[in-house]
Amino acid sequence: MIVSVTSGRVERWALPDLDAAVRRCRVQNARGIRCIIAALGEYARSEQQVRENLERSSAAIAAIEEQGLDASLTVKMTALGALIDRDAARDSLLRLCSGAHARGIGFEVDMEGRGLVGTTVDAAVACARQGLPVTLALQTSLDRTAGDLERIVRHGVRPRLVKGAYGADTDDPGKIRERFRTLAAGLLDRGVPFSTGTHDPDLVAWLVQDAGGAVEFGFLMGLADETKLRFAGEGRAVAEYVPFGEQAAIYVARREAYLAGLAAEEKAPVP
Repeated sequence: MIVSVTSGRVERWALPDLDAAVRRCRVQNARGIRCIIAALGEYARSEQQVRENLERSSAAIAAIEEQGLDASLTVKMTALGALIDRDAARDSLLRLCSGAHARGIGFEVDMEGRGLVGTTVDAAVACARQGLPVTLALQTSLDRTAGDLERIVRHGVRPRLVKGAYGADTDDPGKIRERFRTLAAGLLDRGVPFSTGTHDPDLVAWLVQDAGGAVEFGFLMGLADETKLRFAGEGRAVAEYVPFGEQAAIYVARREAYLAGLAAEEKAPVP
């Protein structure tokens, strides 16, 4: 399904196809910024949609290798058919993760709504148990995240801490920030490398002060361009999330809701 939002809004947040994502990544790599490439297609509800999503993700892995890009692939379980057959989606994730590892390509798993959290954590741990490196996003807006974080760290899964763009256990922005700081501080104290995914000015400032070189700062395409370049110039690890594909409507809606939430607090994302 083609997105119904206007093209100008989509172009800020997502690229039309893999070729455009490769071009974007090449430019960002030259600036010292690695990329996290995502083939959009969440909430697949047919076997055909799942096959197409798998093909796009596999093509992205191949393109990263062929072009020598500093990039990883990230996927969502619902894009792999978790709403149809969770076991089959897990098996597809394992195959993608194994294929990426065989080519020397990083592999990441995005988080989704509360009903998919357990399935997604289990799938990431299954990759790690097979000796496959994987990064997993965890949302600090959920009560269960502290336990999930301990579990994945124990299995060698790299965390990517985010505040959360789905249904939350708390809507209090201050509590979510505090949970983020608490979980991040625990990782820092133990010397566990991790990634973040936030444009919250308070959290970014705190991380810059306390994280040293142990954290990779992840930002979305469409936001924080000045900060990406400045951090990369300072020698910090920086990544940009680069989604592509026609099915961008849901993704764009989450991005705009995030900005609206910050605006409601009279805050602006990092520039």
